[in-house]
Amino acid sequence: MENDTYITNSSAQTKKMGKILAEEILKSKESRKQGFVIGLKGDLGSGKTCFLQGFAKGLGIKEKILSPTFTIMKKFQIPKKRNSHYLLPIARFFYHFDCYRIGQSKEILELGFKEIVACPGNVVAIEWPEKINKFLPKNILILKFEFLDENTRRITFKH
Repeated sequence: MENDTYITNSSAQTKKMGKILAEEILKSKESRKQGFVIGLKGDLGSGKTCFLQGFAKGLGIKEKILSPTFTIMKKFQIPKKRNSHYLLPIARFFYHFDCYRIGQSKEILELGFKEIVACPGNVVAIEWPEKINKFLPKNILILKFEFLDENTRRITFKH
């Protein structure tokens, strides 16, 4: 899904795309020195949270995913699956950051951001990553969401 553009025609398709990406991340045999980090850019209502609902489901998370706009960060345990071939080591947490309300980028550091993205077992999703640009890791996967009409979204993957 790298450096590609996709069109989804419903929230169900947007969620499915998120689920597929999460499953690919968990199956990846690529060894990591830090967490897997994705940044989601796009206007309000462009599908970022909808995508992350499917993404969390793909990680096996049962809790409802809402944008943590007022808390800025939410943490979820990635469940261990029996007979799993998933290779994420150590922490196995999913962190969902929403940086929309961050005034100064350094505020993210108070939440332990550097330590969270440094841990190889973490999967980190950041809405509004441009608000904390100077603290983002170099190998972040950026997803750009565009609202085309009431049901249609364009999602562009850039690594």
